[in-house]
Amino acid sequence: MTTQRQYVRPISTFWWVHKRSYFIFVMRELSSFFVAWFVFYLLMFIGAVSRGEAAYQDFLNGADHPAVVAINVVAFGFLVLHLVTWFSLTPKAMVIQVGGRRVPGPAILASQYVGLVVVSAFVYWLVTR
Repeated sequence: MTTQRQYVRPISTFWWVHKRSYFIFVMRELSSFFVAWFVFYLLMFIGAVSRGEAAYQDFLNGADHPAVVAINVVAFGFLVLHLVTWFSLTPKAMVIQVGGRRVPGPAILASQYVGLVVVSAFVYWLVTR
């Protein structure tokens, strides 16, 4: 009885760094951890505010730590990557028709960014008034 072994080409752990599209894909998937971090951090913030002035001040003092600032800066960069890649996928995943005609992809993208600016401005106004 003869057993044949198939050749299995070894694949590097870092196969995704050699092609830009693969790299962006993996970074976008990694960005979901940072999105989760921001959700968790926001929930911690809301919890501190709900517990009163002392807890709020403790949260702010902890947020001032250089490690926390560094994590939040990196997380913000990944959050922007996540946002841009998510928005750029929308025209490919969603077909919107108005009056029987398909809305062009750039119009969908523009509407998303306009909506982002409007909602961000509203939240900024709520927080700073």
